[in-house]
Amino acid sequence: QVRLVESGGGLVQAGGSLSLSCAASGTIFGVNDMAWYRQPPGKERELVARISSGGYTDYADSVKGRFTIARDNAKHTVYLQMDSLKQEDTAVYYCLAQVQPTIAQHRVYDYWGQGTQVTVSS
Repeated sequence: QVRLVESGGGLVQAGGSLSLSCAASGTIFGVNDMAWYRQPPGKERELVARISSGGYTDYADSVKGRFTIARDNAKHTVYLQMDSLKQEDTAVYYCLAQVQPTIAQHRVYDYWGQGTQVTVSS
């Protein structure tokens, strides 16, 4: 079983910064892509940023230049540094990890964190 635990959400004023982290634990042989998604109030979940095991990154246009994704492969942890926050960044943020649980299982499974609220005030 694999568990993802997120931390770091909260309330911040527009223009401020927040950092999120998400640690995967449990039966893990390897982790492929890790990502952050968000779900604004009344809207569908959307990709914010993702990072491959080799460090390749991809960002939504709305956060390019403001958010930075990083990971620590040894700790199975992904981070999201959010700067110059805007009110439209308000959402529940979820992390995703694509995990190969054991060496015998030649596929990866998607695991999600529980979500952490980020609220940006004016």
